[in-house]
Amino acid sequence: MADSPKLPIPGRRNILITSALPYVNNVPHLGNIIGCVLSADVFSRYCRLRGYNSIYMCGTDEYGTATETKALEENCSPQEICDKYNAIHKEVYEWFDIGFDHFGRTSSPQQTEVCQAIFHKLMENNWLSENSMQQLYCDTCERFLADRLVEGTCPTQDCNYESARGDQCEKCGKLLNPTELRDPRCKVCRNTPRIRDTDHLFLELPLLRGKLEEYINDMSVAGSWSQNAIQATNAWLKEGLRPRCITRDLKWGVPVPHEKYKDKVMFPSTLLGTNQNWTLMKTISVTEYLNYETGKFSKSKGVGVFGNDAKDTGIPAEVWRYYLLSNRPEASDTLFTWADLQSKITELSNNLGNFIYRVLSYIAKPPGSGYGSIIPDAPNAELHPLTKTLAQKVNKHVDQYLDAMEKVKLKQGLKVAMSLSSDGNLYLQESEFWDLYKEDPATCSIVVKTAAGLVYLLASLLEPFMPSFSIEVLKQLNMPPETQLSLCHEKGDIDLAGRPWDILPAGHKIGNPKPLFKSMEDNEVEFFRDKFSGSQADRIVKAEAKTKKIAEKLKTTKISATEISVTRLDIRVGLIKKVQKHPDADSLYVEEIDVGEESTRTVVSGLVKYIPLEDMQVELVDPPESAQVGERVTFPGFSGEPDDMLNPKKKVWETLQTDLQTNAELVACYKGVPFTTSAGVCKVSTISEGAIR
Repeated sequence: MADSPKLPIPGRRNILITSALPYVNNVPHLGNIIGCVLSADVFSRYCRLRGYNSIYMCGTDEYGTATETKALEENCSPQEICDKYNAIHKEVYEWFDIGFDHFGRTSSPQQTEVCQAIFHKLMENNWLSENSMQQLYCDTCERFLADRLVEGTCPTQDCNYESARGDQCEKCGKLLNPTELRDPRCKVCRNTPRIRDTDHLFLELPLLRGKLEEYINDMSVAGSWSQNAIQATNAWLKEGLRPRCITRDLKWGVPVPHEKYKDKVMFPSTLLGTNQNWTLMKTISVTEYLNYETGKFSKSKGVGVFGNDAKDTGIPAEVWRYYLLSNRPEASDTLFTWADLQSKITELSNNLGNFIYRVLSYIAKPPGSGYGSIIPDAPNAELHPLTKTLAQKVNKHVDQYLDAMEKVKLKQGLKVAMSLSSDGNLYLQESEFWDLYKEDPATCSIVVKTAAGLVYLLASLLEPFMPSFSIEVLKQLNMPPETQLSLCHEKGDIDLAGRPWDILPAGHKIGNPKPLFKSMEDNEVEFFRDKFSGSQADRIVKAEAKTKKIAEKLKTTKISATEISVTRLDIRVGLIKKVQKHPDADSLYVEEIDVGEESTRTVVSGLVKYIPLEDMQVELVDPPESAQVGERVTFPGFSGEPDDMLNPKKKVWETLQTDLQTNAELVACYKGVPFTTSAGVCKVSTISEGAIR
């Protein structure tokens, strides 16, 4: 967070943004991410584009039963669990480009201070009452058992699931109280607990009903709440408000500042009862559930794709963000499937990526067939009928985009923004711009300058959804890194949407265009579907079985003295420092590579003359990030010293190369044995079962 606090500014649009605080007891999965921090990040980025004085605050929810339960499972303290998973959450969110202004923790001293101050105010205003309730108590552990610390048989007829939790049965989905379970047992010691009375403090919600209804009626209209948010809220009100227990028989939580309840902790509670001038929620954007393939995402069962899994797939963060946001479960549950992800990547490539690459690569063509990377001038562009029609479409779509985003209809906002690239592709087709350069240069300049402006506008509108994509587009437009995309009324940015030919100045030199998205092949879909099937525990068992199989294979592998062994190759971890075209041959590249020696090695590669660049799919074999530059790659089970120099007549490389390939897990192997470094095995990004040359 900045050194000086970010405060409201009189006369400005001041917006405080937060999301449901993610629980810290596990790695967040894709359903958590879209329903929580990602959606809030998109709106926060939109607010910055609009020039609003906004701040995005969030943090890990660290207190409560879930954390204590996880600590018991991992045989450590709740604090250690929180420290471990807070770091994991931060790493996942950073990779997903989540731009918090401040990401904190509910276990912080500031949180405790605020929470206890609210408690005191509620006591002063007589909104709290004392009452007793029945709860399961374990005599062996000498503690009351929170709902997740109890297991038993589900009481629901025709279910009878024997491992139902005290809060919910995972088989039939019914919400439960621990005392409803048949044959309950303590999750820690497995003994049978008994029902015992315990005193707690309750927030008198019935007394606050008037204030609450007034607040809901006003804010649901002023804040444009979604229909499902209104329906859920009214259902709770209709059911009737009851006193809510705000204390828990736990050790891990905010201490209750009351002598009688000093051994209990307090859940955070309502702000209305304090009668203080808190910033209350105005707009709420709710989601339903994102389900996974044939079932549900589940943190407890480890089912689905988790944040660290997404990173390991090699699929870029902006693609994951696009998929999740275009599939955001705003009005009903939606379904994640690998085939659907493939189709969304194709959509990105064929629609958005294709439009931008067509425009910029055309501008980058040398004079005589293009513009030598210089944006042309386009006088009287507003008089060109096709361009005028496009400008009207763009203006309308930008208005629709702003309306959707102001109402936090993120899915609609993304859909409208993407329609601009469809408009752009149609504009290029209808203008037949590929023939205009020689037949009608003036019109060609209008079309190209307008389309280039639309590229910049797309980077602006899509920045909240795919920030790294927008950074790359700015780079290809040769805009400096400090360029701030903006959609401010005050700066006239919105007005320019109706004049896209005026967005970029004539004479501006663009950068180097290149394709923005890489398609996903059918074999990759099958690979990922298989890799992420079952639970995380199942995947670990499968991986261990595969490792064991390789080890057994190595035990039976005998290398004869005359056999050519992979150890004769000196394969090292290298770092490419520089790449340039060969000065005397267009088909060659010259690379300077650091292999841990005093000076870099110069390597000349000539793949270009054998395979057309546009048809070539090549990936580097990547060692883990922490591997040391210059260290030798080894192959477990094979030992020996490398040849000082390979003798071409002995065909060592040619013999060994046929057994070098990637496996289904994208690991680089020799006869099924992984390329191994001190930091782990070497992998490629996406090409499975591929030859290594």
